[in-house]
Amino acid sequence: MKVHHNNFNVALSEVLWKTCTYVITIETTCTWGAETSNRVSLRFGDTNSSEILVRHLNSKHLKQVDPLEPEVLDDIPRKPFQACRVDQFTVTAPCVESPICYLYLKLTGNDDWRPGYAQIQVLEGSHLSSTNFYFRRYLPRLVWHGSNVCDSEVTPFGLKKKRKVHVDNP
Repeated sequence: MKVHHNNFNVALSEVLWKTCTYVITIETTCTWGAETSNRVSLRFGDTNSSEILVRHLNSKHLKQVDPLEPEVLDDIPRKPFQACRVDQFTVTAPCVESPICYLYLKLTGNDDWRPGYAQIQVLEGSHLSSTNFYFRRYLPRLVWHGSNVCDSEVTPFGLKKKRKVHVDNP
């Protein structure tokens, strides 16, 4: 069946293919040997199972930023994931529907890497952006490592997992 109404086609394609720009900020700690030249992959998403996968985050490098003053240090391209550095990356992908609540990193290669934190900002809706995901340890290689706080709530005592109640129907 072919639809001839142009406005309907445009509206339908905008709903189905709406994209967002994600600014990914990742800190590498200042520990000796914390930097890496390995390939880093990233996946993140929301409670509605909207998942964004970036297979080679290194190739999306935008800039190096000063954590104390969020300005570009210089316009010369820098190698990402160096010790004591904060790097930003941009990715355009389908939009998440609710706030980003999980983030995983995967390291592929022979050297170690010790990220400090990672954060995702959604330019089209700051209410969808994530909080900081903290790592502060060397990542294991070839496995996804990160945090999922999708079924949690923040309390004065820390994160509390929401209980799932199962009801048996006779």
